[in-house]
Amino acid sequence: DAGSSVEEMEFNWDEYLEDTGATAAPHGSFKHVDTSLQNGFAPGMKLEVAVKSDQNTYWVATIITTCGQLLLLRYDGYGEDRKADFWCDILTADLHPIGWCQQNKKILKVPEGIKDKIPDQEEFLQRVLKGACSAPANLLEGLHRGKNPLDLIAPGSRLELQNLRDSLEAWIVNVVENVGGRLKLRYEGLEDLDKFDQWLFYLDPFLHQVGWAAQHGYSLQPPLAIRSLRSEADWQEILKKVKEEEEESSVPTDLFKDKPVIGVHSFSEGMKLEAVDPMAPFVISPATVLKVYNDKYFLIEMDDLRPERASSQRYVCHVGSAGIFPVQWSLKNGLHLSPPPGYPGQDFDWADYLKQCGAEAASQSCFPSLTSDHGFKENMKLEAVNPVDPEEVCIATVTKLKDSYLWLQLEGSKKPVPECIVSVESMNIFPVGWCETNGYQLRPPRKAIVNKQKKIAVVQPEKQILSSRTVHDGLKNQELNSSDSVVINGKYCCPKIYFNHRCFSGPYLNKGRIAELPQSVGPGNCVLVLKEVLTLLINAAYKPSRVLRELQLDEEAAWHGHGETLKAKYKGKSYRATVEVVRTADRVADFCRKTCIKLECCPNLFGPQMVLDKCSENCSVLTKTKYTHYYGKRKNKRIGRPPGGHSNLEVAMKKPNKRRKRRKHFFVHKKKRSSTSVDNTPAGSPQGSGAEEEDDQDESELSHSLAQDRDKRKRKLRTFSFSDDENKPPSPKDIKMEVAEKLQLDSNPLEWSVADVVRFLKSTDCAPLARIFLDQEIDGQALLLLTLPTVQECMDLKLGPAIKLCHHIERVKLAFYQQFAN
Repeated sequence: DAGSSVEEMEFNWDEYLEDTGATAAPHGSFKHVDTSLQNGFAPGMKLEVAVKSDQNTYWVATIITTCGQLLLLRYDGYGEDRKADFWCDILTADLHPIGWCQQNKKILKVPEGIKDKIPDQEEFLQRVLKGACSAPANLLEGLHRGKNPLDLIAPGSRLELQNLRDSLEAWIVNVVENVGGRLKLRYEGLEDLDKFDQWLFYLDPFLHQVGWAAQHGYSLQPPLAIRSLRSEADWQEILKKVKEEEEESSVPTDLFKDKPVIGVHSFSEGMKLEAVDPMAPFVISPATVLKVYNDKYFLIEMDDLRPERASSQRYVCHVGSAGIFPVQWSLKNGLHLSPPPGYPGQDFDWADYLKQCGAEAASQSCFPSLTSDHGFKENMKLEAVNPVDPEEVCIATVTKLKDSYLWLQLEGSKKPVPECIVSVESMNIFPVGWCETNGYQLRPPRKAIVNKQKKIAVVQPEKQILSSRTVHDGLKNQELNSSDSVVINGKYCCPKIYFNHRCFSGPYLNKGRIAELPQSVGPGNCVLVLKEVLTLLINAAYKPSRVLRELQLDEEAAWHGHGETLKAKYKGKSYRATVEVVRTADRVADFCRKTCIKLECCPNLFGPQMVLDKCSENCSVLTKTKYTHYYGKRKNKRIGRPPGGHSNLEVAMKKPNKRRKRRKHFFVHKKKRSSTSVDNTPAGSPQGSGAEEEDDQDESELSHSLAQDRDKRKRKLRTFSFSDDENKPPSPKDIKMEVAEKLQLDSNPLEWSVADVVRFLKSTDCAPLARIFLDQEIDGQALLLLTLPTVQECMDLKLGPAIKLCHHIERVKLAFYQQFAN
């Protein structure tokens, strides 16, 4: 195109996906990456943990979820109650396997919070520990404590690698580099000679811990390609040295427990099949089973009919090896089969060829069944190793799919590469962002910059009435609360995020579309996983633009996350907005819960915990009106401790941004809605408390909208209506202040934390409102500043509950002045 240019630019996946209109392959499709992120701990495992209130005693806890070196734990005895869940850092917390207390004469004692629930401690422990799986002792104690298993494969570690080309012999390899489990390996004895280096993922079936060959009856011999570089005496000396240093450089055996299991094959020598040469995986060609070693391994040779051929392409296979197919597989799938070199003519016919060779075709039963249930689709993007130069990891596009195989077009490689054929289970393909996460250079494409205009409607947020929140940060020696800000070693730390389809979906999200979402997303980089989750939710909405507007970042709010640009399409228009996502694993659960509350759905609709049978929020029995009452957004104002200790709050509207050249902006504003209107629509419908009909005039000019908003606020009158007994206007006797009832406080309310405020409210008849105070982080100072108008406006409460709540607040104020004011 005129005005186009080609230039090297700093690569950004988000911009690239937007420019190409493509989507990223789902993280869950890369099982080897998923496995590499596991830390050896699993939900359901039990351990013994020091009790917070008494460090000399311990109690049994169950792992709820894991993330890097963090464990989310729950003391046994709390059942499904998640209120006391806490995060522990494996490196610093006092954690031990089951049985440790008994062995070390330590005391197991029920924590105070559940003492009443466990009358007989011995009987309870016998019951909960029967058949329980303890957390591995080696991961809680010693040198491996708190380490990601992958970190144990450090440069200098030794492994054994089977010969991939022409025999079953193995030889020692040194780990030169470890990139997220992808290992650069150098044969022992080659020192600085990197010509024969290989890149393999640590779960490769041909890679083993030192000692594997001897255990399975295979000899240790250097491959033929390097054997001539040293004398036999030198190789034996090298082998002797390796055995002496085995303990120092060995890798734990259990690191390989998740490797694919090699099954028994039924191939025979001379059988013909179709195959992809792993060293040049660009075409499918005829091949022959040249040799059968045993019931697990056999040797394949790519057919070559040229009499003058100097060498042949051979490689060792097992029954699960990728790139081997039965005869006629290409024809049945409409694919081109490349005739072997030296074959007369281009029209290859298997019947004639088998007759000419006097061979038989390998039967269909020799091959594993292929699946198309993998999550990949045409035009999806991912990252893939260049088979010609394994040092390179390139951007790849899925151009074609057949059963369990992908055809990938690589971009940005130093030399042009034809389309590659890879299995969906290949360990040489990775999700978008994998290179960035692991600090490896992704080959960027040469980007064509075209001078063209885009018309995008920008979701422009209003500034809302806010006060600062009280932030408690710091990492305690023993435990972490889920709200603490924690930096974890490594970024690739987000646990799986589950979509719990049975939970209440609220007024914004389409129940049917929610049911079609994948069961989970991740694990992976926190920012990338959460961005994928939010994108799926936006696309599952009745009106994606509306959900995007609800999720957008409020620039006046206290912000401790990472801004990501998300997009939505609705009625032919494109919308985008900056949305805050968290960076670290310890904040993921809280982020998911708060996002659910913002969307007025069940707090468990999505998050790191899977809801199996019954939701802990009991969302299935709540009516929509009650649900919105307890979990609905507080959009207009937020109460927390005001900055500087005063309560002066300001209201301001965001100024319009300057228009960029050649780009037309449409500003879409949040509409005000009556905080007291009654919602009688069925749960999950597009109408209701949070999804009232959007005006098609959303794209009006900013100045006009601002004027309208000001006029609305001037004219606005508050009206009330009531939907249930709880929210009926109180009768005079209901609102009679019991002045004679004095409240005795044990501590100064000015020093109350958010938890103290919540605890006080739960002791009153306003206990259902405690969650609002928790969500808005109202501490003692903020509590004493509350008045009836503030409560009504900021908490969006109806008159009845507001008066009842203010009665208790006034009691606290009175007690404060009488007991502590002096």
